[in-house]
Amino acid sequence: MNRQEKAQIIEQLHEKAAKASIAAVSDFKGMTVEEMTQLRAKCFEAGVDFQVVKNTLARLALNDTDHGSLGEHLKDNCAIAFGYEDPVALAKVLADFDKTSKVFNMKFGSLEGKYLDTDGLKELSKMPSKPELLSSVLGTMQAVPRNFVSLFANLQRKFLYALVAIKDQKDAA
Repeated sequence: MNRQEKAQIIEQLHEKAAKASIAAVSDFKGMTVEEMTQLRAKCFEAGVDFQVVKNTLARLALNDTDHGSLGEHLKDNCAIAFGYEDPVALAKVLADFDKTSKVFNMKFGSLEGKYLDTDGLKELSKMPSKPELLSSVLGTMQAVPRNFVSLFANLQRKFLYALVAIKDQKDAA
């Protein structure tokens, strides 16, 4: 790999790191090509960029980004995953793969500049994802007008029952 190719890789990684809200570093040592392909496919489905990169290039690329703190922890074989819109999606994909794979390990990450260790990434993966939270908020927002309409429908129904009961009493008399 010549100097120009390295500079291009650093630039691409720097752009991804600058856009990403979360970055997670994992150890892929001992993984087969099939396992790596499965992991990449799962990351792609979740909108996550997963890239194997040399530590030196990653350190240079992560400088001057929110994820610069990761550079000092890079050791051995590292792959970096970048998540953009939903940080929980990245953590879930990596945590799920970590559970199924014997050799894959999540190491650490950075969420909007805050360093996360392995336990922090696992805790993040247990949180509801952005679509789940949005649907929960939407359901809560819809509950208020639905209950209001239901309340008025019940008032009208009970008033109608009262009128019918009065009519039945007058007819019987």
